[in-house]
Amino acid sequence: MNIKEEIQSYLHELIELRRDFHSHPELGFREFRTSERISRFLEGIGLEVKTGFAGTGVTGLLRGKTGERTLLLRSDMDALPVTEDTGLPFSSENHGVMHACGHDGHMAMLLMTAKILSEHKDEIKGNIKFAFQPNEEDAGAEKMILDGAMQDPEVDAAMGLHLWSPLPTGSVGINAGPLMAASHYFYLTIRGKGGHAGIPHKAVDPISTASKIIESVQHLQTRELDCLEEPTVIMFCNIHGGTSPIIVPEQVELQGSIRFLHDRGDMVEKRFEEIISHVCHMTGTEYELKIVIGNRLLSNDPEMTDLVMDEARRILGPENICTNMRMMVGEDFAEFARKVKSAFYFLGTGNARKGTTYSHHHPKFNIDEDSLPLGVEFHIATALSYLRNF
Repeated sequence: MNIKEEIQSYLHELIELRRDFHSHPELGFREFRTSERISRFLEGIGLEVKTGFAGTGVTGLLRGKTGERTLLLRSDMDALPVTEDTGLPFSSENHGVMHACGHDGHMAMLLMTAKILSEHKDEIKGNIKFAFQPNEEDAGAEKMILDGAMQDPEVDAAMGLHLWSPLPTGSVGINAGPLMAASHYFYLTIRGKGGHAGIPHKAVDPISTASKIIESVQHLQTRELDCLEEPTVIMFCNIHGGTSPIIVPEQVELQGSIRFLHDRGDMVEKRFEEIISHVCHMTGTEYELKIVIGNRLLSNDPEMTDLVMDEARRILGPENICTNMRMMVGEDFAEFARKVKSAFYFLGTGNARKGTTYSHHHPKFNIDEDSLPLGVEFHIATALSYLRNF
């Protein structure tokens, strides 16, 4: 199999797939057109297709001629509630919704990977399950797994990649161990006693309490934890309380996130609540705290990481590999990685000349389409290497 030549022969279709998805973005768990488009494509190339995972998720199974191991390759499907400002001729047709994170490219690359590999199924030792996941931005993977996406046949390992505008096109980023942070979201209500702003001693001020909590929590992430060994970021991103400049409100509501790139998240959340409890006790207020898991810690298996690194050296050369990609951004692929040996890596799509260096989730975000055939090549090369060597 000459991978590069085969990819080039399908280059036009690859780009058209990406542009079609880009023009028709859909929010998480509402990827109805996207799901149908993917299902038809996979059925058309002869794969065993199943739908309905987490509502709109799709899997396509390619059975090789020999071998029993099954590798899962995953792409996300969802777009974001962003109004596009790229000026592209294939801009979003759904106002207020945009593929501002590269998932349109992810789907196109994985579909083309499936098409090329399906033409060589008699040469493949093992099975490849192509998984298209809804709602990556908010815990779609767990629902997909609970619906059986990793069963029938049982998955032995998983891989995923993400187009990444901070990296230049033609480069790859990966490291073993913790790669992307757990992202837990908190919802905190502080209840006091309302009153007149001119008679504050007759009231119990929840706004003052909230300010003390925000300040005190900084002590946890900067004084109690080693920022190099246990990176932790606690951010208050939403605060609401009060309706008038002359009224002490009854309560204040705060929302934010706790992100950590280590395995002691339970300790962080315990200390977070202890601080809240102590401040509320000191100020005579009460609180209600709810913490919801957005993404769990994504950690790469060392052997699977080495496999990707070996292919990256061969395809791009060692000078184009970044091996320090740890970040506080979350990634839902973590749910697959908790179940089986996995590797997740980043493929550069940044090109200043083409205007593809905007941050992910930005209204002007775009990808360098020259990165698409590289993504297909990495999917094919790493999948074949895994099934051949593990």
